[in-house]
Amino acid sequence: MALNRGSSPTSSIFKKQKHSPSSPPTAASYLSALSQADARARNAQRGTPTSTPALSLSSSLTTSTEDTVLAEEDGGNSDGLAIPVGKPPNSEQLYTTVHTEFGHCYNEEYRHISQHPQGTPVPRHVEQDPPYYILFSTYISYLILIVLGHLRDFLGKRFRAQSYKHLTPHDGYAPLNSDFDSFYTRRLKKRMDECFLQPVTGVAGRTISLLDRYTPDCNQTQIILDTRTRALNVSSYNYLGFAQARGGCADAVEESMKRYGVTSCGSRLEGGSTDLHTLAESVVAKFVGMEAAVISSMGFATNSTFIPALVSKGCLIISDELNHSSIRFGARSSGAHVRMFKHNDMEALESLLREAISQGQPKTHRPWKKILLIVEGMYSMEGTMVDLPSVLMLKEKYKFYLFVDEAHSIGAIGPHGRGVCDYFGVDPRKVDVLMGTFTKSFGASGGYLSGNKALIDRLRIRGYSGAYTEAIAPPVLTQIIASMASIMSIIDDDGSAPGVIKLGLHPSSSSSTLHQVVDYPHPGPISQRALPHWLSLPLPLASGAEGLMRLRRLSFNSYYLHRGLDKLGFITYGHPSSPIVPLLLFNPAKMIMFHRMMKDRKTPIVIVVVAYPATPLVTSRVRFCVSASHTKEDIDSVLMACDEIGDVLDLKHGLSKGERWSIDEVCRRAVELVHIPDHEH
Repeated sequence: MALNRGSSPTSSIFKKQKHSPSSPPTAASYLSALSQADARARNAQRGTPTSTPALSLSSSLTTSTEDTVLAEEDGGNSDGLAIPVGKPPNSEQLYTTVHTEFGHCYNEEYRHISQHPQGTPVPRHVEQDPPYYILFSTYISYLILIVLGHLRDFLGKRFRAQSYKHLTPHDGYAPLNSDFDSFYTRRLKKRMDECFLQPVTGVAGRTISLLDRYTPDCNQTQIILDTRTRALNVSSYNYLGFAQARGGCADAVEESMKRYGVTSCGSRLEGGSTDLHTLAESVVAKFVGMEAAVISSMGFATNSTFIPALVSKGCLIISDELNHSSIRFGARSSGAHVRMFKHNDMEALESLLREAISQGQPKTHRPWKKILLIVEGMYSMEGTMVDLPSVLMLKEKYKFYLFVDEAHSIGAIGPHGRGVCDYFGVDPRKVDVLMGTFTKSFGASGGYLSGNKALIDRLRIRGYSGAYTEAIAPPVLTQIIASMASIMSIIDDDGSAPGVIKLGLHPSSSSSTLHQVVDYPHPGPISQRALPHWLSLPLPLASGAEGLMRLRRLSFNSYYLHRGLDKLGFITYGHPSSPIVPLLLFNPAKMIMFHRMMKDRKTPIVIVVVAYPATPLVTSRVRFCVSASHTKEDIDSVLMACDEIGDVLDLKHGLSKGERWSIDEVCRRAVELVHIPDHEH
């Protein structure tokens, strides 16, 4: 792979580059010259209207645009990722984001509202099976891998005993790692470590900088080089594109660090609970439409530490078979009896409910103390969505409690970004417990649990997170508050929209005033009194305009990539609204080849490949993570790459050749593809 030399890791990505007069012109200097000429032209025409459409990219650039197109480390546009393409903005629109972090796209055609049409049935996902020769070759590949792996282990333990010392008893000690338990890791995963643990640097936004590396010993060790490769990033959880190093949210985070530092130095129940934590929980509760919320510093710990506080011995947990491992861990830790039902199958769920209620507890047949159904709003490996309306009908009929994990759906779907309840137009308070994380959509970390106030007050004490885990850091809390507020929009106390939110600041105060705001209309704007008094957000964020734009860009990108891959003939899983788009590869050898061929393109693309045990053995896949930061041209690039690589690796088994669209037709008819009703696709 061609390696691109990067700048010093200590240099700022926002400083303007200095070029000697003798050096050849770069893309940065070219855009700088254009912006200066544009500024002079505007000053000379102050008396004329400034809202006329731009005729070209050069006429759309302003002086504030220069450092939002290229970062210092970019060094040109040879990879096609630094300079915006497509329809330019008009003269009233300015680039306010770094293009490599959040792509510039002002074309309003590339927007879509994520919403389920009322009165229509929820379409069921039907998994497609590949041809038999694909399944046969996949099983044969694993069989060869297992046989040769055991043969290598048998010979290696006898002729290279030192290399297997950590897997065999020695000096009276038993091995910490079993050779059987680590067999899959050593014989498959290590052979394709190129796909995993890729070191990166900088902001994980629209693009990401990979630290180039090589291995001299078959992936036993990896040597990091002093060069970098910038790649289009479809691997990170950054659904709404809030992973930015500059902007209104980043400025708010910087201000919070001056006031609170970087940590609260304690757990929530032992001195680590600040007024900012209380404000954040209030904002989260309003955002999701519940009475109260409790937050945790880790998404996995939110499930694994709070589920044991909800149920115990004598209770029944009914869990979807594809629920996340954090749910499984919490369920096992609770001591409750656990039953699973087929993924998203409402008939199987109702049958299980009938049996569980009629038979009661094992052996004694006493009634269950409580029954808790746990499902996910969006399933992370499948991209499928829960059939929430059907689940709520069963809840009304059988009187169980409902726990919905919205780790991947909160902020990502729904016309207001409020998750799966918003998407289906359901009152969120019909759900007993709503869980979610701040990692995927809000550019932060941690998780929350929301419900009625009596339940949440009990969980604060009973959950292990309150006493034993570090409280969320104040800068992370500020990112959560600012990003959620920008989606909700902010209003003044009199109900009017503010100009620029600049709340009063007392020089001697470093705290946030707590206010009780009642009668919050969900899903509606949030009052400025419910936010930290020192928080300052620019008008596009405070008004909610930018948040709405992010939601609609994400929905367009998700639908476009999903349906584009379908029309090209690939087998994909999931709902088209899902920002997670799995593309089936099946054969394990194709995982590393797909990853390498995507990264070695002129415009490199970094992806995530997933295999057993995260998925069934024969359904290895690449999982694209779509973001609002991607432009339509970025999705075009991904589709073009998949189209070429799919032909080489024989991956197009979803449609016959006569039914497939060409890549040119897919790109040309993108808007039409996105707006096809779900039940007609």
